[in-house]
Amino acid sequence: MSDSLVIGVLALQGDVREHLTALAAAGAVARPVRRPEELAEVDGLVVPGGESTTISKLAVLFGLMEPLRARVRDGMPVYGTCAGMIMLADKILDPRSGQETVGGIDMIVRRNAFGRQNESFEAAVDVRGVTGDPVEGVFIRAPWVESVGAGVEVLAEHAGHIVAVRQGNALATSFHPELTGDHRVHALFVDIARAKRAAESL
Repeated sequence: MSDSLVIGVLALQGDVREHLTALAAAGAVARPVRRPEELAEVDGLVVPGGESTTISKLAVLFGLMEPLRARVRDGMPVYGTCAGMIMLADKILDPRSGQETVGGIDMIVRRNAFGRQNESFEAAVDVRGVTGDPVEGVFIRAPWVESVGAGVEVLAEHAGHIVAVRQGNALATSFHPELTGDHRVHALFVDIARAKRAAESL
């Protein structure tokens, strides 16, 4: 096993490049993932923002949906932002026809809950596990979490709604920290992945 921690970014649609940059700044080797064999080589995976229905359909088309589900079930660290949060939800409140999720976090998510594209905004968010100043969250057609199961830790809320959660090795945020140049949420995820790999090597 290489000493380098390799984190993939699901590169089917969305803001892949920004996540690759943030992960590299957080100390990981970052790679785009488009095929099952590339997924098999990473220690963790980021599911980026974009359009959740499109990402879902492309994951099925590229043969990635079932391998993704299997690796998440096996405990692979995974982090979803915005559309990625929707992809990691066990249930979507208002799915589009044919929309599937990877699952992995016992939560119900509402799509586009904060409004449409022209209602996008930025807000300072206190995220549990991230030290220092609040994280500047960029909310673009962002979902929120309607409810969580007993095993889910709520890491942040905004305007009375849950916007960041963690369950085991799975992390999700409604907002886009990768668009701000602040890499602390990615560093938190890299730490989760590093701890998982260290535990496996014992």
